[in-house]
Amino acid sequence: MARDKFARQSLGGTLQQRIKEARVLMVGAGGIGCELLKNLVLTGFGEIHIVDLDTIDLSNLNRQFLFRNEHIKKSKALVAKESAGQFNPNVNIVAYHDNIKDDQFNVAWFQRFGLVFNALDNLDARRHVNKMCLAANVPLVESGTTGFNGQVQVIKKGETECYDCTPKDAPKSFPVCTIRSTPSQPIHCIVWAKSYLFAEMFGTSEDDAPELDHSEDADNATEVANLRKEAQALKRIRESMGSQDFPRLVFDKVYKEDIERLRSMEDMWKTKRAPEALDYDALMQASLGVGPAIAQHDQTVWSVAENFAVFVDSVKRLSTRLEETRANAQVGNAVPILSFDKDDVDTLDFVVASANLRSHMFGIEMRSKFDIKQMAGNIIPAIATTNAMTASLCVLQAFKVMRDQLDKAKMVFLTRGTERVISSEALRPPNPHCATCGVAYATLHVDTKRAKLSDLVDHILKEKLAYGQDFSIKHNADILYDVDEDIHLNKTFAELSLKGDAFITISDDAEADAKVDVVFSIIEQDFTENAEPLRVPDELKIATKPKMPAPEINGRATINGTVPTAIPNGLTNGTTNGTTKRKASDAGFEDDLIRKKGKVMEESQNNSDHIVIADDPKDGAILIDDD
Repeated sequence: MARDKFARQSLGGTLQQRIKEARVLMVGAGGIGCELLKNLVLTGFGEIHIVDLDTIDLSNLNRQFLFRNEHIKKSKALVAKESAGQFNPNVNIVAYHDNIKDDQFNVAWFQRFGLVFNALDNLDARRHVNKMCLAANVPLVESGTTGFNGQVQVIKKGETECYDCTPKDAPKSFPVCTIRSTPSQPIHCIVWAKSYLFAEMFGTSEDDAPELDHSEDADNATEVANLRKEAQALKRIRESMGSQDFPRLVFDKVYKEDIERLRSMEDMWKTKRAPEALDYDALMQASLGVGPAIAQHDQTVWSVAENFAVFVDSVKRLSTRLEETRANAQVGNAVPILSFDKDDVDTLDFVVASANLRSHMFGIEMRSKFDIKQMAGNIIPAIATTNAMTASLCVLQAFKVMRDQLDKAKMVFLTRGTERVISSEALRPPNPHCATCGVAYATLHVDTKRAKLSDLVDHILKEKLAYGQDFSIKHNADILYDVDEDIHLNKTFAELSLKGDAFITISDDAEADAKVDVVFSIIEQDFTENAEPLRVPDELKIATKPKMPAPEINGRATINGTVPTAIPNGLTNGTTNGTTKRKASDAGFEDDLIRKKGKVMEESQNNSDHIVIADDPKDGAILIDDD
């Protein structure tokens, strides 16, 4: 009997044949990913590619059933391929132990697939895959779980809303002064280590962080001013990165000098225990003999000396990484920074040790690396049943896409209850004002050695696509061109590091009938010497931006369409769409980034003088995505 006999009877010969011939991509091989891969393999999908950067941890084994104890510390993607491949030898599985944001996974690569499944555990990666699928015009089945709750959503360019069309719920926040001056819980110290100290030393300074606004009032003006001074001091210390004294300078600043300043504020400690400063030399002596292997003991609470040893070692590791990143940075890229990732050993070790040392100073209970990983990574214990149900719903929705019945696809929700566990609603149309799918995506074929930025401006944008004078060209965080910035016009794409598979965005700033933003994916191509060095598709048509709805005041539309002149919340001078303008005098454009005017921050609705962390409003539990 043929292996797919019953599948053919259930699904029909046409769909089953499409499944056997399908090439699909699954991003993420964790809780949902293991269940989903099993389903795809048993259903008989012909070719399945898996991408996951993570390695297997002991905590994964209770629900990620493709993994066993002997697989700990091995690649999730590679082990998942090996385990799932035994279910159906007729399926070709290709695994990548890589980051889906790597350059090799470009738009052309995404276009090789008929369908993409997201089984990810973090917002940034989800948004990236969402954008890549839109650019490649490939359907995406997005999914996620939180405890007993799950959701599956089909995303198709131009036909449904995308992942970014609706804003995500704002998490709970903590006051900056509580985090920075008077912590009383382990989570306060963890947030301090992750969102303040790590960001100041290796990431984006809180002065540039959109979620923080040190607004002053009569009660906190003095303390906010002191916090600003501390941040400036850390910036100066950051300049010494790479030196032998760097770990000591950081340690003395945050665990001695800042604490001594806090202790001098006697009124603050009349009703609570004052923190005790730490001594670098004393801890260095106490930590003699503590080896790097201690960082692998994630189930036990480290001693103060052990936390100190991990702190110093992680500072050195992160410094080396950032220095190497900066040295390898290409002209035109934004300032190299590191980002916290709960699955990144170096960043997690730094946050664990930093948070525990701070907890010790304030008389707060220290926590194990395992506990801090959960809290810092916003993890909620995952439910294996929820993952299994969500993965099954992903495949059922995929069937509708493969039948070309997108009108029958649904947004499906799993909820814990006694009545209806599974509910659904029709897919919504795209949000015309969405910054991700409300733009035009196109390819730009470029002879990067010959084509200059002026060729794009004059021959493509102005002549072929009929742009006016007021538009800008951006690449990542850099503004390459606008009406006030033309210093790069005579540079070639190669000189601007605009290589194959890079994205550039064209923004029309005309006052009337402005075009929607256009995102070009660059494809390198050698043209003959007499041919134009860059080309866009002949059929490319760019729509005009939809008119924004008339603003309202006190629930009523403005008179005659007049827009209030008051500056909306979140509109600040200094940036445009989060991009930075590059100066010719900037060496590598790494330092002193010049902010472009007028950015409306995504977080403008959040309480801007707070550091943000997810929290369960019912019982205070930290909510964390499944990994």
